[in-house]
Amino acid sequence: MKKLILVGAGGHAKSLIDLVESNGDFKIIGLIGNSHEVGKTILGYEILGDDSILKLVRKDCAHALIAVGQIMDCKKRKFLANHLNSLGFEFPIISSKFSHISKHSKIGEGTTIGHGVVINANVSIGKHCIINSQSLLEHDSNIEDFCHISTGALINGGVNIGEGSFIGSNTIIRENIKITPKTCISAGKRIMAWPQK
Repeated sequence: MKKLILVGAGGHAKSLIDLVESNGDFKIIGLIGNSHEVGKTILGYEILGDDSILKLVRKDCAHALIAVGQIMDCKKRKFLANHLNSLGFEFPIISSKFSHISKHSKIGEGTTIGHGVVINANVSIGKHCIINSQSLLEHDSNIEDFCHISTGALINGGVNIGEGSFIGSNTIIRENIKITPKTCISAGKRIMAWPQK
């Protein structure tokens, strides 16, 4: 089984631990957190160190997953992706065995797909996205890099969501709408139109 390091040790890391365990393709060797967290455990996995040990970890572990969540912006996740890439880490796609992913969809590296997600035909998802539990991405929708589609969100056909956006829980986006990059939509919204520049 391939080794995997999780970079981040907060609440999102707990969701990813469960996701990785359910997937069964990778063995988590530990987590990277802040210096004051070293030695603590999360769901039985030790926080091995902070960012300063990543170069050493890379010698024994080729795969990393960004376990830092994203709501207001994706700056931290982007920084970590660039840093991990510079150290030579590879970024797996991790999907729940309880999700449905069309064979006619495309998914970028480092993206995670939670329990109960439905990804329909001709959907394109970029790198390092979070597609959270019970969300639905309908045909021909496009999710750009570093987006977080939160729990229960419904993205209708032909929607384009710009890079670095956050779509809150139970949001509904009408078909063919284009959401501009770095947008943050709070939970429960119904998006029937969107202003274009």
